[in-house]
Amino acid sequence: MRTRAIFLLLNLILTSIPATAVTLSGVEIPNALSLANGGPTLILNGAGIREKLFLDIYIGALYLPAKTSDAQAILSGSGPACVVMHFLYKEVSKEKITGAWADGLAANHTAAEMQALQPQLDKFNALFRTMHRSESIRICYLPGTGTEVQINGERRGNVEGESFFHSLLGIWLGAHPVTNALKQAMLGID
Repeated sequence: MRTRAIFLLLNLILTSIPATAVTLSGVEIPNALSLANGGPTLILNGAGIREKLFLDIYIGALYLPAKTSDAQAILSGSGPACVVMHFLYKEVSKEKITGAWADGLAANHTAAEMQALQPQLDKFNALFRTMHRSESIRICYLPGTGTEVQINGERRGNVEGESFFHSLLGIWLGAHPVTNALKQAMLGID
């Protein structure tokens, strides 16, 4: 009886200690993220580095209400979610960022779907600027609000509708992700 009580106490202590944050390329990625306006706290699902031509461009971190490695469940979900991009490269122009959104969406959507998304994509693209090393973009879906964009903690605006955010998630988690390695890392599979 006493051994069982000690085991239960030890288990309670170990499971209540928060896990340490993940560190990638010297950047500490928090295990949890609080949403604005008293929204729920999301937990880190996974994080990885977006590489292009052997250069580290940014760290992509996916936050969800509960961990899952099921990309389809994430893409079809309706709850809050967030992608945080921590820039590693010295400078990424606004044009490259907005061009990447268009390329990533086009890789996972038909021409007709892209045409339907275009007004929201235009509004979304207007929220960005050139990014530099150590800066971050936070793209969060808040039910009832839509897709909110923050740069370095400053709210830039939002795009209404649930489907737009899930279309964006396809850039990282869709059938044709920006890279398979980043998809696997954001799904917590790596």
